[in-house]
Amino acid sequence: MKVAERYGSGHRILVTGGAGFVPSHLVDALIARGCTVVALDNFVTGSKENVAHLLDRPTFTLVEADISEGLPTHHPALAERFDAILHMASPASPTDFAHLPVEILRVGSVGTLHLLDRAVADGARFLMASTSEAYGDPKEHPQRETYWGNVNPIGVRSVYDEAKRFSEAATMAYHRHRGLDAAIVRIFNTYGPRMRPDDGRAIPTFISQALRGEPLTVHGTGNQTRSICFVEDLVRGILLLLDSTETGPINCGTEHELTMRQLAELIVSLSDSSSEVTYITRSSDDPEMRRPDLTLARELLGYEPTVAPEDGLRRTIEHFRARLG
Repeated sequence: MKVAERYGSGHRILVTGGAGFVPSHLVDALIARGCTVVALDNFVTGSKENVAHLLDRPTFTLVEADISEGLPTHHPALAERFDAILHMASPASPTDFAHLPVEILRVGSVGTLHLLDRAVADGARFLMASTSEAYGDPKEHPQRETYWGNVNPIGVRSVYDEAKRFSEAATMAYHRHRGLDAAIVRIFNTYGPRMRPDDGRAIPTFISQALRGEPLTVHGTGNQTRSICFVEDLVRGILLLLDSTETGPINCGTEHELTMRQLAELIVSLSDSSSEVTYITRSSDDPEMRRPDLTLARELLGYEPTVAPEDGLRRTIEHFRARLG
């Protein structure tokens, strides 16, 4: 199935967390379509550097604000109606879970409710960025959208897992009871340029260590798996869902499943590093395996990831090499 482009020139789009890693790439793609984009970010984890190349564009506006406190409607860019709202805001790395737990809970609860109210008022399509973490440490593999998950509601990771699960529930409540045109995308492990080197996720950590000649620190035995998706593939999938009339939830990612040990060894090889792979204590509630079932994405959206791990990792390594000097 091929989804026709629904949003382009003349459409106004709000992207929360718009200066973050994935959202900034999404903003680039929307601007390239001719959309007028307002990116809202409080810069807790986002960076102005990620959207600096857009600041002179007449179709782009960057607003510094915390959606947990509500939309600052006195800002002229936020006073006009939006055709679509993409809720991408939330700290999303293991480091953030430990240091920003309340912020994560707030943006995934009251922040989501603020945006849902605005989407209803504007008659806008609302796309909510959920996560594979909604499945917790899954007992089903690969994970289908019908799987309800295995989440520890009081663990260290729960602030992110449960905030996203609440956001999904709230989005569906507004869809069912207030007629909201809504969509939910469950994002699987994504990587690429603009990731924070120190965000605690495996790929930026491994690349930074490899480029510095430091040992790569793999948690546990390294046999736990992740399916890694290059950011370009993810953005294309999100836009397909935005353009569709589907509600979801729909998984978005790739089936390139690697063990953490394989991933570390591949990054050492691709970066021409002399680093060794070492093992450290595994964090609590760390999922054992992760791979999306992409049947719905393929059948309903015509989605197919195209970037091989070696190609995407090379591009990411070069970005980090330039950034780290």
